[in-house]
Amino acid sequence: ELKDLNSSMTTPEMAREMEELRKDCASYTEKLERIKSATNHVTPEEKERVCSQQKLYCKEWRRRKRMATELLEAILEGYPKSKKQFFEEVGIETDEDHNVTLPAAL
Repeated sequence: ELKDLNSSMTTPEMAREMEELRKDCASYTEKLERIKSATNHVTPEEKERVCSQQKLYCKEWRRRKRMATELLEAILEGYPKSKKQFFEEVGIETDEDHNVTLPAAL
């Protein structure tokens, strides 16, 4: 019991600790209020513009990927080696090599 009492905080130490915690709490409360009252939220028009741009870019990505795949398939028709060997020789990296997928539609 004496060991526990000796290792515990004294009253002045406890008061300092409580004061520090109150200051931290006040600063966090102030920060939370600033975040809640922020007026720089995204407007619906801006959100719509960004969403439409993403849809356009995804559409272009699909179109270009399809065109490239068709072109490579046409080349591979007369190529004596495998598709993987051709890609290695030419230095083509695919989305699948890097585990990249198109984002889901919004």
